[in-house]
Amino acid sequence: MLRNMLRLMVGQPPYEVYLAHMARAHPDATPMTRVEFFRNREQARFGGAGGGKCC
Repeated sequence: MLRNMLRLMVGQPPYEVYLAHMARAHPDATPMTRVEFFRNREQARFGGAGGGKCC
């Protein structure tokens, strides 16, 4: 619980939520690894091309 609150405070949604979203909304796509997910979220938060939400 505290870990999830801290992640959300710094802009890091839980990886498990991302996996559930991918399974539900993009069942044919291969989800990012945990490391790829972390880097993607950092890129989206701090700028640059290629980051952001899929939906």
